[in-house]
Amino acid sequence: MHELLSRLTRFKEELSPAQQALYQNLARHGQQPKTLIISCADSRVVPEQIIQAGPGELFVCRNTGNIVPPFSQANGGVTSTVEYAVMALGVTDIIVCGHSDCGAMKAVANPVGLEKIPNVAAWLHHSQVAAQVVEKCHPNIGPKERVRAICLENVVAQLAHLRTHPSVAAGIARGDISLHGWFFDIGPGQILALDGASGRFEPVTEGRSLPIAHKAEPRLAADFCAT
Repeated sequence: MHELLSRLTRFKEELSPAQQALYQNLARHGQQPKTLIISCADSRVVPEQIIQAGPGELFVCRNTGNIVPPFSQANGGVTSTVEYAVMALGVTDIIVCGHSDCGAMKAVANPVGLEKIPNVAAWLHHSQVAAQVVEKCHPNIGPKERVRAICLENVVAQLAHLRTHPSVAAGIARGDISLHGWFFDIGPGQILALDGASGRFEPVTEGRSLPIAHKAEPRLAADFCAT
């Protein structure tokens, strides 16, 4: 606790005049982030650092396994965060960011001991589709490769869940929202991004366009039925 107190004191003391002005402006005018990122709560994954975002630029939702439960009428923290980000803040980009060596996905791959933490076990049920895909499509890979594959497939699964949320579905149909699937490889500090056209995760590199899982393009099925 003493270390935390020292850090809090240094934060206040080391703010530059530009940073102080930024916080004052945010206090007066509120936030206007255009990106929501849903990432894992793992302490090694810091969304603001990965994106190099400053205060007020990124709306963040972190939880075990970067999970987005399918929409339901039952209230939940992720559901409420998504709805607020889209309807109140007007975000235009939503990122689901998984990562390597994810403890939650290790538990999905090998659920031994989950009976001792029933709430976590119930939460991880939302990632079972990823384990099923890997089991059926990659039955012969080793344990380490299996966990990595589940981490990647989990991002795809949570993007599918995200599209069941009415606010997101409407934003996509209007062409107002793009969806992104990212994978943070902790060791090399590398981001892989899901390309919706190829269905593959590709390294994000300077000089290349950012792969996007679902681009913001209007899609109104009713147009085909109009008379």
